[in-house]
This record gives sequence, structure tokens and C-alpha cells, in this order.
Amino acid sequence: MKETSSNNGNKIPKTLMFYYGIAFLVILIFNLVIMPKILSYRVQTTTYFDFMNSVEAGDVKEVYISDTEINYMKEIDGQPFYFKTGIVDNPQLPQILQEKGINYTAEIPEKPNILLSLFLTYGVPILIFAFIGRQIRKNMANKLGASGLRIRGQGAAKIYKPDEDKKTFDDVAGQEEAKESLQEIIDYLNNPEKYKKIGAKCPKGVLLVGPPGTGKTLMAKALAGEADVPFFSISGSEFVEMFVGRGAAKVRELFDQASEHAPCIVFIDEIDTIGKRRDSQLSTNDEREQTLNQLLTEMDGFEGNKGVIILAATNRPEVLDPALLRPGRFDRQVRLELPDLKGREAILNVHLKKVQLKEDIDVNLIARMTAGASGAQLANIVNEAALRAIRMGKSHVSTSDLAEAVETVIAGTEKKNAILSEEEKRIVAYHEIGHALVAAKQSGSAPVQKITIVPRTSGALGFTMQVEENEKSLYSKKDAYQKLEVLCGGRAAEELVFDIVTTGAANDIERATELARNMVTRYGMSDNFGMMALQTGGNTYLGEPGRSTCSPETARLVDEEIRDIIAKAHKNATDILKENREKMDELAEYLIEKETITGKEFMEILEGETA
Repeated sequence: MKETSSNNGNKIPKTLMFYYGIAFLVILIFNLVIMPKILSYRVQTTTYFDFMNSVEAGDVKEVYISDTEINYMKEIDGQPFYFKTGIVDNPQLPQILQEKGINYTAEIPEKPNILLSLFLTYGVPILIFAFIGRQIRKNMANKLGASGLRIRGQGAAKIYKPDEDKKTFDDVAGQEEAKESLQEIIDYLNNPEKYKKIGAKCPKGVLLVGPPGTGKTLMAKALAGEADVPFFSISGSEFVEMFVGRGAAKVRELFDQASEHAPCIVFIDEIDTIGKRRDSQLSTNDEREQTLNQLLTEMDGFEGNKGVIILAATNRPEVLDPALLRPGRFDRQVRLELPDLKGREAILNVHLKKVQLKEDIDVNLIARMTAGASGAQLANIVNEAALRAIRMGKSHVSTSDLAEAVETVIAGTEKKNAILSEEEKRIVAYHEIGHALVAAKQSGSAPVQKITIVPRTSGALGFTMQVEENEKSLYSKKDAYQKLEVLCGGRAAEELVFDIVTTGAANDIERATELARNMVTRYGMSDNFGMMALQTGGNTYLGEPGRSTCSPETARLVDEEIRDIIAKAHKNATDILKENREKMDELAEYLIEKETITGKEFMEILEGETA
């Protein structure tokens, strides 16, 4: 859909060119005609000696004598110039002037008007350019009024026409539940009489909630496309300005313009910018709160059956003011969560239609490799795969390109110039085999997909990729312990083989500590605390940790239990590696030679088959 904004086009209108021409002509005449006359009437101070020399030379035309000074006029290049000098006791001066035929008098001529001179010098140009600026603003305001949503002050909402590049629900995959929740809105916009007849009112506001990249803005555009109505889009940050009251004025005009274009959809992105919870703290934001108050008032003020639907999006619903979420304002919340396995396959298929493909693309494998990825991340993976295909000189995208793109997004690109010493290479190889071997010896753990010791730009010297056969929604305490054991497998292999510890396990330690803490404080998997909640709050969509709700003494016991859980997982991982030491050595040597091996090669060696 084509959007129209305040900077629609870069060409200067012909009417403005006309004004510029007039301004140039006025300034030219001012400098060539008026300014020389003004300058000529400025009185310059000279000496009495210069005055007498000018009289003798016949350059002086008029002389005006007073008790304190002598004023005289000379012509230079046909232009009159005025000078003055002090009085000297010279009784012969009148006779000299009379002999030279110079007209003299005792009256002083009227001096130039200084205020008029300043006005002509500075005021006229300022007025000219102020007039041009006013015409420019008027022209842009008329253009906005004809093509978009006009907002007083700076910025304007973008309007998307439904008949140009229309988005539909076919362009949004992996969010079937959200589509189903929004079907009623489409039906209302297309058949409002059906709702009026029975006395039902459509929700005034719909809040789209979900993690970044799940397609909230795209879903709003698709809703407008399905309903075939105009779609206005504005960001919450555009309402907040330095001057108090400007944001409230923008809200008022937003709703006025929306009413004029009804039926339509108005979309406010990142509404948490203006919709944060109000409090009584001393440090408040008056502009934001007044804007929020105006938004609340406007949503109460227009009828539900006017045909204006207010959509808003946020990934921070916990900070929104309760008054904004009450019935009668944002009546309905639609959650757009991260897609599941089936949803990821659908999203990949949507984006893969835009690139040249081989017929044997394994979309299911790529979907399983990208557990937890959002729609935006999946689109980026497809684009990275297409770019890799171009770099490799291919004319199509294959499964290997997509798999490599997943690894690039997760761990960064390969560092081809990175050189590890033989000792470091052996340590990294045993570290990664430690992870893979512990995972392979567990029951129900995700199979190993790939092992590599090629350094990546993210700082990883290698990685082991596991891919679940099926999507999991629930994880048991056993699953959590097994994941901890896999994370501890790398450090356990280093200690077992080289009797050292290295910095290579830093990321493993961080992830293991976070998982163990969640087991104790959030998941109720603690032997000592059971189902006691020890942590609340936090933003699940942005990954913000919650805050502790226990006493310092309990927090110390929590830390001790976390340490014991990790220590137990580390011991179990060490025991597994000790029992399979010969296979670990064989796999590590093979990985050192190949640098990258597949899960299939790994399992063939582990099960005793020849590679």
C-alpha cells in the first residue's frame, strides 16, 4: 500500500518558485538602488584640514555652519555624501566660500532617520523570507490535508490506501489464533448494520501484544486490507514533545481525522511510550501524562459504532496504565506469540516464495533448527540464505544455504583467518565432543545435528547444535537436569582430559546458572522450597529478569541450592564421559581432522560403525 507523508516528493512547487523569483528581484533592487542612497546620507567625520582642501579643490557643494560643527556635502561619482568637522576660529571662511561660489548657511540639514535605515537594512529581508516560509508551510499543510492525516505541530500519521499493494492475512503466517480473534473486527467494518440491528457494539480498541518481530504491525495492515478500509499508522513517540500540551493536541486531531475517514483503522505502534502507568512520584512526565489523559478522554468520547477501530501494539503490556486497558477503551487483547513448529514452517514457506529454490528444500528441518525464532528472524534467515547463494555463485537457494544461514544468525559467520594453536584446537574439540557425548548418552535428549570447531565472529570457538525431533511445550524436571548436564559436558571434558579449566565454558556457565535459578525460583523444581515463588515480575517478551521476593537469608539458601544443582549436573556429566573415554578420544581426533562433522557421522563413530 502506498504511503503519503509530509515529505511526499522532493520537488519544489511552481508557486514557491514564483515567490522565490519575486524575493530575488526585490533584494536585487534593494541592493542596487535603495542601499546606495541610504549609505550616501550617512554623515562621516573628517578633519578641518580635509574640509579646507575640499573647498579649495571645488568639491564641496553646500556647507552648513553651526556653533559646534561644520557640515558639508560633496559629490563623488554623481552621488551626494555628507561630512562633518569641528569648528575652527577662521573669520575668513565665509569670504572663501563666497569666492568659490559655495552655498552656505547657518542651518543644519535634517539627519537621516536611523530607525528607517535599520528597517530597510534588516527588516525588509526578514519580512520577505517570513512570507516565503509562511507560503511553504501553507502549501505543505494543504498537501497533507488532501492526502494524509494532518497533525498539528511536527509529524503526521501515514495513511495506507486499501487499493494499493494491499496486505491480507495470506501475508501473515504462524498466527492463526490472532487471525481468528480479528475476524470479528473485519465483519463489523464490512457489515456494521448487522451489529446495530441486534444492539451489539464492536470493541473500540484492540491491543496487539507480543515479542518483537512477531508481526504486530503487519497484522494491523493485513486487518485493514481484509476489511478494505483506510489504515492510519503513527508511533506513540510522535505524540510526546518538549512543550506540554502539544501531544494532547495531536491526539485530538488524530481522532477528528479518523472520524472523517470512517470506517477506518488507526494503528498506534509502541503505545507504551505514552501509555505507561501513572504514579504519584515526584519525577513525572507532564507531557506524557496529559497525552495519555487526552487519549483516554477521546476513546470515551466517540461512539463504538462510528466505524473507527483503534489498534495498538506493545511488547511491554505490564507497564500500561490500568485505565487504558479497562472495558470501553482497549476492550480486547490479541496475543501474537512466537510461532510453533507448524507456524515456523508456514512463515518460511511465505518468505521462500520470494526466492529461487531447489525442489528438495527441507523446510521441516529448518523449522526445527529455529525453535524460538520470531517471524522477523525467519525472514532474515531466508534473506541470509539468498545472499549466501549469491556469494557461492549459485542461482538458487538450497537447504544447505538455509542451514548455514541459521548458524550465521545464531553464532555469526565463520572466521576464516582465525588460527588456533594445536593445543587450543584439541581443547576446543574435546569441549564440543563433551557436550555431544553427554547429550547422546541421555534418554530423550535432542539429537546432535552438527559439531564444529571453526571459530565464529560471535566469539565462539566452536559449537554443538542439537535439533529436537518434535516441538516441546512442556519441560520436566528431568529435561532441565539433562540440559544442565549437556551444558556442563564441555567443562567436564576439559578437566577430565587436560586437567585444566578454560574460558571456553563462559557461555555454558551463564546459561546453566540461569536455568538452575529458574528451576528454583520460578518452576518449583526445588527440593527445599517446592512450589514457593521466589521471583516475580519481569517482561517475558523482552527477556527482562524478575525481581526477588524473598528475604536475604532465603536468597542465600537459594544461591546454595543453585550451586548444588549445577555441581550435581557437572558430576553426572563427568561420570558419563569417564564411562565413554575411548569413544570421546576417537570422536575428538576425528573432529580435529575434519573440523566440522554432522550428527550422522558422530553417531556412526559412537555406535562403532566406520565413518
